[in-house]
Amino acid sequence: MRAFATMRDDLKIALIEQARTLGFDCAGVTDPGAIAQAGPYFREFLSSGAHGDMDWLAANPERRSDPRNLWASVRSVIMLGVNYGPDEDPLSILEQRTRGAISVYAQGDDYHDVIKKRLKELARWLATAGACEVKVFVDTAAVMEKPLAQAAGLGWQGKHTNLVSREFGSWLFLGAIFTDADLPRDEADTDHCGSCRACLDICPTAAFPAPYKLDARRCISYLTIENKGPIPREFRKAIGNRIYGCDDCLAVCPWNKFATAGHEAKLSARNELRAPGLSSLARLDDAAFRKLFSKSPVKRIGRDRFIRNVLVAIGNSNNPSLASEAERLLADASPLVRGAAVWALSQLLEPSAFTQQASQAAMAESDTTVQMEWEAARPSP
Repeated sequence: MRAFATMRDDLKIALIEQARTLGFDCAGVTDPGAIAQAGPYFREFLSSGAHGDMDWLAANPERRSDPRNLWASVRSVIMLGVNYGPDEDPLSILEQRTRGAISVYAQGDDYHDVIKKRLKELARWLATAGACEVKVFVDTAAVMEKPLAQAAGLGWQGKHTNLVSREFGSWLFLGAIFTDADLPRDEADTDHCGSCRACLDICPTAAFPAPYKLDARRCISYLTIENKGPIPREFRKAIGNRIYGCDDCLAVCPWNKFATAGHEAKLSARNELRAPGLSSLARLDDAAFRKLFSKSPVKRIGRDRFIRNVLVAIGNSNNPSLASEAERLLADASPLVRGAAVWALSQLLEPSAFTQQASQAAMAESDTTVQMEWEAARPSP
């Protein structure tokens, strides 16, 4: 029995070393049954409707609540993290209203592709070294990565529901390897948020009804990425110049004082995505959009939704010189884009000028959602 325990310990030590060699910054092992408390919280989140239109979250919730429901043979869950810490303050761009703010995680290559390749390589190594079966997951399957990461000792879920690490702050990409090998467990991390409310108080749209609870329907990341329709009018001003995601609750966390910039070149910010000008982004057609965001997660939302976001930012720019970009997009093929252009113009033009614009353009509009935008934006007599 002692020899078997030594073999398990040796395998885990070698696994962690191999993970480091492959570029993972942290790793830990937990029991697949360690997150039993996460299930009730998740079901409450779904029953309240806080997941919005993310129907994929509501599909088979029991599979998310326990890894053994996803794979009955799993005996150990290996959680791994890659640091993607920014090399500058993500909040500073919010003052540059003629430029777009793209979430830190989306300024480089798509982390799904970068991490999954490494996970597969590590899993192959483990399958050979441990003579075991393995499965890998990167944020695309029914796996509750953050509770599992806390159970494996990588950090804890903060009041903003994201993972916080004492070593890397808010900036960890997570991946998981399930295996039927029985590996020694790491000690779960504990909550170190204390009385701090920084992440809750900074949220521009009040997306946290209480600590540790998120209403995705109010979250800027949801509104600019997952939401397929027009952005609700009540949130447009609060979005500011955030055109893909939001880093506010992550960036303000005091634990970031211990964080360091990520070292993976593929995940580093591309210069053209750090603070792109809104005027140039507004001119992107589908081909140019795909070229600019090649290998980026931004590409997944498509050109029309992205230009919708850009137009909301243009409307918030307080820069009348950008009105011409919105005016040009009144003739765009996409109703989603045209509707956002209407709102942007209503924010930048004087009421008399907007009224004149509306009287000409609204009559030619056939889409009811865009007609509603014209009507809602029309100045009161």
